[in-house]
Amino acid sequence: MSDAVTLEAGGVLPRRIDAADLIALVKPRILLMTLVTAAGGMSLAPGSFALAPLLVLLAGTALIVGAANTLNMYLEREVDCLMVRTKDRPLPAGRLEPRVALGFGVAQALVSVPLLSFGLGAAGPMTGLCAVIAFVSYVMVYTPMKQRSHVATWIGAIPGAMPALMGWTAVTGTIDAGGLVVFAVLFVWQIPHFHAITLYRLRDYQRAGLATLPGTRGEAATRVEIVMYSMVQLVVSLLLYALGVCGPFYLVVAAVSGFAYTGYAASGLFHGDARWARRLFLASIVYLPLVFLAMVVDGRL
Repeated sequence: MSDAVTLEAGGVLPRRIDAADLIALVKPRILLMTLVTAAGGMSLAPGSFALAPLLVLLAGTALIVGAANTLNMYLEREVDCLMVRTKDRPLPAGRLEPRVALGFGVAQALVSVPLLSFGLGAAGPMTGLCAVIAFVSYVMVYTPMKQRSHVATWIGAIPGAMPALMGWTAVTGTIDAGGLVVFAVLFVWQIPHFHAITLYRLRDYQRAGLATLPGTRGEAATRVEIVMYSMVQLVVSLLLYALGVCGPFYLVVAAVSGFAYTGYAASGLFHGDARWARRLFLASIVYLPLVFLAMVVDGRL
């Protein structure tokens, strides 16, 4: 695809940049979720609430996540052409020049890291470091690995869970047991969540040449891993109560929803089909916000 519109006179006219396409590059729904988890992590951390650090955290998180998502789309623009769910994105659809996306992504990263590192006082360096780890693991490790190994799923879960830890470190300035468990709740959740997607969209992933667990080791092995990690998810979620981060209300919500989620995952262990995988995916979307909301509410009581 041409990066410019050819004029009849023989010159070229740069393609008009649509703000909606720039917004699409940052993946707004994912971005919003990361802001919620960052704010939630901050609210759970031991310490007093202050508006200024919260605003810095949200701005820096939005920029670093936006940068990672933008550069991910830039690097995967050719792969996205091959998948039904991604072919209409701004780059594969030809609505935006690749160089614009590259510049937009780099600019966001260059602003976000100093903002987080120096805008949060003594807590800034650790939060900035977490942001860098999330950015590098997503753009430079996870993105290229997706076409080589299904292990990319675990690498991609690191930046997915990092905003919650960034929220925690923005208050404490350190990575401790409580912050790590909050991180782990979001990290482990992503494994069965993404495996469920790959099960019911396997052909789409194979068409794009992306390595997945069902494509590499088969659907039976994938179902086993889904059940195993849903059980790990339940245990990890209950650790927040054991550490005193959250109270009895959270314990009840996490236990009931966790057993329900794990039970449905286990129901497809031997004969789970694409319909089961899709329903599990939808259940995971309900499960995480429910648990996270209870975590934040009870953590501040």
